[in-house]
Amino acid sequence: MKYRDRRGNEFEQTTAQDEFLARMYTSTVGRVCMKITSLPIFSKLSRLFLDSRFSSYFVLRFAERNDIDIFDYENKLYYSFNDFFTRRIKPGRRRIDSGKDIVISPSDGKVSAYEITASGVFVVKNSVYTVESLLRDTKLAKKYLGGTAFIIRLTPDDYHRYCYCTDGEKSRDRCIKGFLHTVNPIINKYIPVYKENSREYCMIRTKGIGDVIQMEVGAMFVGRISNKHPYGRRIVRKGEEKGFFEFGGSTIILLTEKGRITADEDLLINTREGFETKILQGETIGRKLPK
Repeated sequence: MKYRDRRGNEFEQTTAQDEFLARMYTSTVGRVCMKITSLPIFSKLSRLFLDSRFSSYFVLRFAERNDIDIFDYENKLYYSFNDFFTRRIKPGRRRIDSGKDIVISPSDGKVSAYEITASGVFVVKNSVYTVESLLRDTKLAKKYLGGTAFIIRLTPDDYHRYCYCTDGEKSRDRCIKGFLHTVNPIINKYIPVYKENSREYCMIRTKGIGDVIQMEVGAMFVGRISNKHPYGRRIVRKGEEKGFFEFGGSTIILLTEKGRITADEDLLINTREGFETKILQGETIGRKLPK
């Protein structure tokens, strides 16, 4: 995988997981095996273990392997692996950009920004998506033709609690059942994961930047997306906690309407050149277009 930070520094990393997935998805038998493990029942079984006290023995090793600075997080004893994975960060460790008419990244992650064509299509790492297939709603999908799709991919080293990306009035959450494929970019050429995986989304109606879709996508071993305000309408604030993912890599997708938001230039350039951009929760990723 290739990343850039917001200062333009480049990183390229191939992990043992990347190599394993590449081997599995380039063989017919491997793809069948991975399809089976993507069934939600496997995530439910793994969660039983990850919620157990025995799993707490793996916390320190996991933190060291993923270079996680424990100092950034609340001081407490972790009674299970998932207790650690859903840990809260200390106040002040993430700065929320409070500027007017901007969209922030709702989480830590690796960000890409794509134009949604007039036909509602956008391409992510060799996989073609339509807004309609993503939302499963033909009428709603039409609102986002010609807009922008932000893909924020979380990896195990990231903080897995997420917030609202903007101020506004949110709708109820809509839940779409599906599979739980890994969100590693290596497999996008084989499986369009974002339209197959289980996901939840809401629409945030704003005063200045239109209606923004915020969607959480589950991934392998993420059997539960925990949102705090799933029912009914609610006024929300940028930076207010929306929910968290349990163990596994996960993704948040933001959709904005045509002519409302422009993605930050570094995100667009990096995406065109094949790089994801490393970002922290609260950083600006898009801003209102001038009239």
